[in-house]
Amino acid sequence: MDILIKPTLKLFISFAILMVQYGNAERVPALFVFGDSLVDVGNNNFLNSIAKSNYFPYGIDFNMQPTGRFCNGKTFVDIIGEMLGVPYPSPFADPYTAGVKLLGGVNYASGAAGILDESGQHYGERYSLRQQVLNFETTLDQLRTMMGRDNLTSFLAKSIAILVFGSNDYINNYLMPSIYASSFNYNPTQFSNLLLNRYAPQLLTLYNLGIRKMFIAGIGPLGCIPNQRATGQAALGRCVDYVNDILGTFNQGLKSLVDQLNKRPGAIVTYGNTYGAVGDILNNPSTYGFNVVDKGCCGIGRNQGQITCLPFAYPCTNRDQYVFWDAFHPTQAANVILARRAFYGPPLDTYPLNIQQMTLIH
Repeated sequence: MDILIKPTLKLFISFAILMVQYGNAERVPALFVFGDSLVDVGNNNFLNSIAKSNYFPYGIDFNMQPTGRFCNGKTFVDIIGEMLGVPYPSPFADPYTAGVKLLGGVNYASGAAGILDESGQHYGERYSLRQQVLNFETTLDQLRTMMGRDNLTSFLAKSIAILVFGSNDYINNYLMPSIYASSFNYNPTQFSNLLLNRYAPQLLTLYNLGIRKMFIAGIGPLGCIPNQRATGQAALGRCVDYVNDILGTFNQGLKSLVDQLNKRPGAIVTYGNTYGAVGDILNNPSTYGFNVVDKGCCGIGRNQGQITCLPFAYPCTNRDQYVFWDAFHPTQAANVILARRAFYGPPLDTYPLNIQQMTLIH
C-alpha cells in the first residue's frame, strides 16, 4: 500500500535534507549576491534588456555554456562560492529559483544595474540596487514560510551577502553626458556623495532584514577598462586618469560606511579594495601571469573595446593571459585572483577582515 505524504511534510523532509547538506555541513549556509554585470549569473536573460550575455563565446570556459555570465568562465562570486563550499546561487529572475533551491542563496545581480535607479536605463530593463533589495524581501517571505522566523534569523546571520555596485553609475550614467544630465548637475565629489547617500539606506535595510555579514566591493579603476581606453582620451597604453581620479571619494566614503555599519550589534561588514587589487594586477601583470592589460579578449575596434563581444565572435585563444574578457569585464583568470584576495587577503585588500575571517565569527 502506498503511503501518502502530505505536501507540507514533503517540504519539511526536503528542507531537512538540504539543511544537512548546506547548513550543518558548512559554516556559511548561503550566499546572497547583489550587484551588476560583474556578478550577474543570468538575471538579465529574463528581462527585456540589451545588456545580455546569453550567447557564445560568453561561457566558452564555463563548460562551453553561455549562462548569462558576462565572462568567459566563472565570475568573482562563483569562485567565492566554491571557496565557501556553497552551491552557485541561482538567478532570482529564473522561475525555477524557488523552494529548496533558495537554501543555498540567491543571486539578484543584474547587468547595467546601478545604485541609482536611472543608471543604465538606455539598456532597457534591469534590477537596480533598490529593486534587488525588494526582490530579496520576496525571497525572505518564501524562506520564512519554509523554515519559520527563528530558524530564518539564524540562517541569515550565518549567511554572507556580497554587493558589487557603482561601476554603472559612472560608465553608464555620469560619464555619458550625451544621455544623462548627472555630470552637469553634480561635480565628481557631489556625485560620489549622492551615490553613498543612496547606498547607505539599502545596506541598512539588508541589516534590518537580518543580514549580518556583508562584503561590499569598491569600484575598480574604470579608466583602465578597454571601453574607457577606447575613447582615445588617454595616450596609447595609458589609463584615462580623470576617470580613475573621480572614483576616490566614492571608495573612501564606502570604506567609512563600512566602519559605521560595524558599530551595529552583530554586524560583520568588510570593504573590498577592488581599485587596489585590480591596480596591482595592471601594474604588475607578469607577476600574475598576464601579458595583455589594455585590450579585451573579445571585442571590436580600438583596444578591442569600442564594441563589446558580439554573438559568435572569435575570442582570443590565450584567455588566461588577458586581464579583460570584453570591453568591460575581467576574464576568469583575473576573477580568480580577485576572489583569492577577497577571501585570504590582508586589510589592504579587504578591510577590516577578509571573507575567510568573517566565516569564523559567530
